[in-house]
Amino acid sequence: MTGALALSALAVPAAQADDSNTVSAFTRSVETDAVDAAVSAADDVSGDTTISNVVVNGGKPVVVGATTKSTFTVSFTATDDSGIEWATAVLWRGSTFDDLDGGAVPNEDEAVCTEVNATTSTCKHTFTVDANYDLLNSLAGGWKVWALAQGTDTDYVQKDNVKGFSLQRMSKLTVNASPEPVVKGRTITVTGALTRADWESNKYAGLSGQSVVLQFRKAGTTNYTNVKGIKSATGGALKTTVTASTDGYYRFTYAGIASTAAVSAAGDYIDVK
Repeated sequence: MTGALALSALAVPAAQADDSNTVSAFTRSVETDAVDAAVSAADDVSGDTTISNVVVNGGKPVVVGATTKSTFTVSFTATDDSGIEWATAVLWRGSTFDDLDGGAVPNEDEAVCTEVNATTSTCKHTFTVDANYDLLNSLAGGWKVWALAQGTDTDYVQKDNVKGFSLQRMSKLTVNASPEPVVKGRTITVTGALTRADWESNKYAGLSGQSVVLQFRKAGTTNYTNVKGIKSATGGALKTTVTASTDGYYRFTYAGIASTAAVSAAGDYIDVK
């Protein structure tokens, strides 16, 4: 009973980020064929097999633009006293694994497991999520990793929620400081806009009511300092004023929220006379 046999029977696309039926079919096939029993509990274990050190996308949120796709790695450590035969993982979003809002199956039939020693292997999968492939806005936010590993002695472990991570809509910021040049002591007006990916229209839309910070970096230095905080208005519009003091760069920065990635604008130089 091997993962390759269980997974090769699934004629499905490599990744479907909103197709919970595909994820359910994938895991049912693995659970039934690979461990010879349908696993219904949230966590299930037979023997001494363990899964640990799960890392998604190098520990960073997965960020997807309005028309782009993102391919990233999920890695984990699997151990068994007899060594690891195979392992796999899927990604999902929802209140429980039995009630999925969406999910993604891996690009490979089973994880690529590299033996560390006689009992331990490091296993890796790649996943691809595509904004053009029915990636709904409601799927942005917290996701979880379902994983299963089997030892060469047929011991196994399966966990519904072995790791959490964020799948986020890409955001963009613009900035313009004017007039330029400006006389020292005069007023500078700084404008811009905050937008984020709409996965359903495949465009960028204004994001209002968000906290954004105006920052300044003096010419010849490398670090930005906070000047003031403002809120984005209708359509994501940003506008504020400051007093001209010295040459340097103004930018807006946004810390992000659960569904939306953090972003900073490129600095706009202002020449103060």
